[in-house]
Amino acid sequence: MRGISIALSGTPGSGKTTYARFIARRYGLRYVSNGMLFREMARERGVSLLEFHRLAEEDESIDLEVDRRAMEAAREGCVVVEGHLAAWVLREVVDVVILIDAPIEVRARRVAERDGKSVEEALAEIREREESNAKRAKRYYGVDIKDYRIADLYVRSYPLGVRQVECVIASFLDSYREERPELFSGCGGGKA
Repeated sequence: MRGISIALSGTPGSGKTTYARFIARRYGLRYVSNGMLFREMARERGVSLLEFHRLAEEDESIDLEVDRRAMEAAREGCVVVEGHLAAWVLREVVDVVILIDAPIEVRARRVAERDGKSVEEALAEIREREESNAKRAKRYYGVDIKDYRIADLYVRSYPLGVRQVECVIASFLDSYREERPELFSGCGGGKA
């Protein structure tokens, strides 16, 4: 039996990477980031992240390659796959879907601080990325990424702090592990 597979999605700046890495550490899972793969592909082509989002709107092979690799990792198990569309793309092959969100103003401040840009620049970039993600999700998969009903757990990462959100996620996954211990047994452990 393969180990647990978790898909974690969220809006830009919501904290999805922070929480996916937390889950990977706590439960001894591999961490796969669709965003890192997407960024690497943009660098390989010598274009900015926003330009690559625009290219992906016209060239479905970009998203399909990222999603193919994510699907492969999810099927192997003992993994948390993090990405904007991972929850919707992987819903049928993962055991758990977690969605993270926060108000756009909060996310813009976080992105500005993280990336060393103004809040206004971050806000404009977030809006453009979200629009691009939504278009591609609808066109390629027929899904609405504003429909959070697919989530097993939805967390609004503000006003809670990082530690509090980690506690919410851990409580959910610890309870899940109590019900399905076999999914966690071959994955390297993590905290009890």
